[in-house]
Amino acid sequence: MMEESRIVEQLRQTSIEFRELEESHHRLDAELAELHKRHVLTPQEELLKKQIQKEKLVKKDRMAAMIRAYRETQAHSSAT
Repeated sequence: MMEESRIVEQLRQTSIEFRELEESHHRLDAELAELHKRHVLTPQEELLKKQIQKEKLVKKDRMAAMIRAYRETQAHSSAT
């Protein structure tokens, strides 16, 4: 079975969707870090923070699903 880091690297090289998800996830992470630097957030900033967190989670879940699918495909092809 391939290590997750090797699967991630393979997906980066072969999947535009995975690369876009990863780049978007990193961008959202940076936006969230900027919000965390503030001592007090306005109600609008709190809402934005929650939206960013949800969007990050959706992207992370999709990347995890792609990793699982890749792993299953590899396991199936090596079993046959």
